Amino acid sequence: MSILIKSATLVDSKSNLNFKQKDILVKDGVIVDIADSIDAKADLVINFENLHVSRGWMDTSVSFGEPGYEERESISNGLKTAASSGFTSILLNPDCNPLVDSHSAVEFLKKKSTSTTTKIYPVANLTSNSNGKDLASLYDMKLAGAIAYGDYKKPIIDSSILKIALEYTKTFGGRVISFCQDEFLSQNGVINESIVGTELGLKGIPYISESINIFRDIQILSYSGGKLHIPYVNTNKGVELIREAKKRNLDITASTSLAHVTFSDKDIANFNTNLKIIPPLRSEIDSKSIKEALVDGTIDYLTSMHEPIDIDNKKVVFDLATPGSIGLESVFGIMCNNFTLEKTIDILTRNKSIFEIEDHPIKIGSHADLTLFNPDKSYEFTEEHILSTSKNCAFISTKMKGIVYGSINNNNSTLNKLWI
Repeated sequence: MSILIKSATLVDSKSNLNFKQKDILVKDGVIVDIADSIDAKADLVINFENLHVSRGWMDTSVSFGEPGYEERESISNGLKTAASSGFTSILLNPDCNPLVDSHSAVEFLKKKSTSTTTKIYPVANLTSNSNGKDLASLYDMKLAGAIAYGDYKKPIIDSSILKIALEYTKTFGGRVISFCQDEFLSQNGVINESIVGTELGLKGIPYISESINIFRDIQILSYSGGKLHIPYVNTNKGVELIREAKKRNLDITASTSLAHVTFSDKDIANFNTNLKIIPPLRSEIDSKSIKEALVDGTIDYLTSMHEPIDIDNKKVVFDLATPGSIGLESVFGIMCNNFTLEKTIDILTRNKSIFEIEDHPIKIGSHADLTLFNPDKSYEFTEEHILSTSKNCAFISTKMKGIVYGSINNNNSTLNKLWI
């Protein structure tokens, strides 16, 4: 298959072609030419308004549903949604049924993306049956393709499990994911513990629910060594702890979510259940701190925290609604509202190697792993822009800047039909 990309502005701070307009010719999944003008026949010619190109984007926390919850999202449609939204690499969470706690379960997920534009990199369960007590067969799952280990949005209550997991995964370079939310402090909580929650009559989750666990985990990491990832950092105190741990050269990485950058607990005034997420939306001060940490690299990744939830579990009272919001389709438009274009692309493409994902430069002879976008188009995000099966999106009615035309990877291309 051959693809000719015409008049594209390259956005890649690591390249001497950064912000230069070029034609790019791709043949059989490899970039074979980059020039001011290329006159060649191709199976697909891409020539869109204000076309920009970057290295393919990565999302460190995506959920679909399949197997077990196909009514929320199938893997097939989920991968199309991710590719149409610019993501060529996703870390797929183990929140499915059966769980991803065996070699065969990891292998099943890996095979689902062998011929798709977006590649799945499975996160396997840390413990068998996600029971928090018995480590799963971590090395055996690594052989099947698992790149990290964590029980999805379940805190590691037993400190000895975290210690043993960090020590064991050191032997083969594995990374442990620890969801930091104290189970007892957060029990029955549905919103940040603040004046907002009091006014709404909703039980809160205090900010120390995160920071207590992060502090513990850093102490264990310092003692045992190993590699630790903290997902969905949502408090200023959490940012401070991680910044200090990095100064001590501990192997710790962190992510935050699109919702935590965009909203605060004050936005829940109308009881919109799409804004019910875990961990909860925090204060405006916390949101500001998170943005600053993304810019300076204290927080390594921004994730969509894409969580499809069927309508029956969202159209209920706030207390009873299942937490979660989809976000893949919203990431670029939200990020361009909050960061410069160069910083947006940096955040979406940086530190892939930490999760053993190859980072392909935009140069002749390189694997074509590309995202196509227009950073300047403004619009209001509506349900019509949602490609996911589930429509539980916190970002509906948000004004956005920047659209995604699609992506190229794995000798495939996926274009977003909404914009072409």
